[in-house]
Amino acid sequence: MSATYTWDVFCTLDGFGSYGEGGDWGGYWGKQGPEFLERRLAMVSAAQRVVIGGNTFRQFVEVLGPSVEESTVDDPVNTRMMSLPITVVSATVEGPVRWPDVTIAAGDAVDVVRRLKQESDVPLRSYGSVALNRSLMAAGLVDRIQVTVFPVISGQTGTAPIFHNAADFDLELLEARTLDTNTQELIYHPTLHP
Repeated sequence: MSATYTWDVFCTLDGFGSYGEGGDWGGYWGKQGPEFLERRLAMVSAAQRVVIGGNTFRQFVEVLGPSVEESTVDDPVNTRMMSLPITVVSATVEGPVRWPDVTIAAGDAVDVVRRLKQESDVPLRSYGSVALNRSLMAAGLVDRIQVTVFPVISGQTGTAPIFHNAADFDLELLEARTLDTNTQELIYHPTLHP
């Protein structure tokens, strides 16, 4: 049996995953409410293996700290995230890593994730890791895309368009929910468009 692989990504209504110079939005574009935070804590509290790329892992370490003991982030979501089993798919991240359960896989991402899907007894979830997940989608390895759309348009400051240069996909909506009256969480099953 194959483990389910979910790509979990945040974006603005106009599809940007972050903001650049001149943007003063703050984390989650300043739109995180109690329902959103409760939902995120429930998600990271579930059994899972996290799969991320090297750039995303370096960003996590920069923001969250080099180890659980040295983290200055006092947030249950991120504290829990640091303790999850994580596979970092990267040829450039080197160990040792001081997070409690990190495995570095230097091979081809498609091969690594295909193997993980076959071997894992828990679902696989990737947070961010845009380039990694675009290639995994093209290879048919992403079972679900969970897109959380924050109620902002960042046309002037937006950077990192989530699906820029991705292949064409048809999407089947599996779940939709509204958090804090204005943030949308949409879960789709992607199928490569012929």
